[in-house]
Amino acid sequence: MVKITLELIRKRSEHNEGEISTLEEIALHQENIDKIQLIDRHCRNLKILLLQNNLISKIENLNMLKRLEYLNLALNNIEIIENLEGLESLKKLDLTLNFIGNLQSVKSLRCNEHLEHLILMGNPCTDYEYYRQYVVATLPQLQEFDMQEIERSERIKALQIYSRAQDDVIESYWHYEKTRIAQRIRRNAEHETIETINQMLCRRFIYA
Repeated sequence: MVKITLELIRKRSEHNEGEISTLEEIALHQENIDKIQLIDRHCRNLKILLLQNNLISKIENLNMLKRLEYLNLALNNIEIIENLEGLESLKKLDLTLNFIGNLQSVKSLRCNEHLEHLILMGNPCTDYEYYRQYVVATLPQLQEFDMQEIERSERIKALQIYSRAQDDVIESYWHYEKTRIAQRIRRNAEHETIETINQMLCRRFIYA
């Protein structure tokens, strides 16, 4: 795993002659980064931040990026949409291919008044029956969702069935979490079984 350091940021800011404080765009994709840090303290003029294809599991430490317009966190390990309230200028958010099952967490984006484009394709929540209707009704500022324009008629219909969509989203997430917990328990049991077998084999070789 790789940590975001000032050296890494400088390395990726060669187009800006290594000057960090005035950076407007930075690409830190495919770096095996597991935690977002330092960026909002040292790069407050950023308009574009590309963090796709890393190992990030939590959206954090971005609230001071008041000018950021485009954030790409596709292909990471994110499960919840959170901590984006401070991104006052955010227009586009890409969360393609993460592990977002809690679709209700999109409510946290209501305060991002300028958000026009949101991409959630490839997340577990896209399998929910009322997935699109729920997001369209929840975020009135969106103009495009999953690279498809939101028509006025679609928004009206989504609002009309919002209560039903919300119930479906809650129930679908409950089933999703139940399945994940069962899978986790099964994996842990398999791991423990393998460890036990390895230990028994080691003992046999030692005392043979």
